[in-house]
Amino acid sequence: MKFIARYDSCHFRGARNALPSTINAEKTGQTVGRSDMPNHEIHCQYFSQEDLLGAGCLDLNMAMDAAEKAILDYKNGDVLFPEKIVQIFNDETQERINCLPATFTKEKVCGVKWVSVFPPNPVKYGMQNLSAVIILSEIEHGFPIAFMEGTLCSNIRVGAMGGLAAKYLARKDSEIIGFIGAGEQAKMHLIAMKTAVPSLKECRFAAKEPEEEAKFLEEMQPLLPDLKFTAANTDLSAAVSEADIIVTATSAQGPLLKAEWMKPGSFYSHIGGWEDEYAVAKQCQKIVCDDWDTVKHRTQTLSRMYKDGELTDDDIHGNLVSLLDGTLPGRESDDERTYFNAVGLAYADVAIAHAMYQRAAEAGMGQDLKIQNEMIFEHAHLKDWVRF
Repeated sequence: MKFIARYDSCHFRGARNALPSTINAEKTGQTVGRSDMPNHEIHCQYFSQEDLLGAGCLDLNMAMDAAEKAILDYKNGDVLFPEKIVQIFNDETQERINCLPATFTKEKVCGVKWVSVFPPNPVKYGMQNLSAVIILSEIEHGFPIAFMEGTLCSNIRVGAMGGLAAKYLARKDSEIIGFIGAGEQAKMHLIAMKTAVPSLKECRFAAKEPEEEAKFLEEMQPLLPDLKFTAANTDLSAAVSEADIIVTATSAQGPLLKAEWMKPGSFYSHIGGWEDEYAVAKQCQKIVCDDWDTVKHRTQTLSRMYKDGELTDDDIHGNLVSLLDGTLPGRESDDERTYFNAVGLAYADVAIAHAMYQRAAEAGMGQDLKIQNEMIFEHAHLKDWVRF
């Protein structure tokens, strides 16, 4: 499967070994409409979630590599990352759709994630609360190259960022990971953490209802058969009090994680909203964010602390990029408590989506999606279609 965009008697092909930055024009000799008219067909590729999974895109090593490169490229000025557009439909429930674009200038690819977040969905309708699609375009000619299911990529990005942080902030000999929350984000985070910290031997988990824990076990145990799974029967303390790595992955707006449950030497990956009491952050020797300037203006625990005067800029060890490039140290002792807060950087989604597109294209997955046969006024039957 290859991307084809035909224009001015040329077609442009892009695949894994011919990225948008090296697209070459070739004469096709094909015509559309009259024989003397150039070919103006535009095609891209469509990838369903099953196409991406079948191509092996649920690969956290690939995702972490793509995210790390994207973070460093952004630092070096090679990423255009405008403000996202947020449309909130219900202030109380925060039902919303976000539009998040980013462009990688060296790769000459632009992407956008269109993502909906509807928190009431799981409880009221038994449906997932997040749904996303991603569009990728090359920027030599401006044609789309891929239209992709984006929920998989979005969830992978959350896990990948936590996994990257764990490489620098978790103990290398960590054996127990504890979860508060057992939904989609927790499941993806477990795969990421096991990828980043292979020494993990046991997963303990607590959810609001025993049924959620049972589903977590049913879905995750076959994926990680070498890991011991222990359901905490909704006891949050039992899930995390002995954990080397703690993850909170809920939609809660209240302090679920207590400071006394976080043992010395543990690493905490915070991926929700307000999920931990202020004392958790206060006892940590290092607090790292994906982007602190963004985090402090949101509604997460650290954001609330900042607004309440309980946390200052000086209390933040730094951003993840400073660990990746060696500017700042990660964990420096076995007894340090460390804290990572990711608010979400959409350029990482686009980078991971681009990597997924390349792999899926190479695997021959997906299907051709025709955008147009001709330019508007070249259509021979336009006079039959126009309405006045």
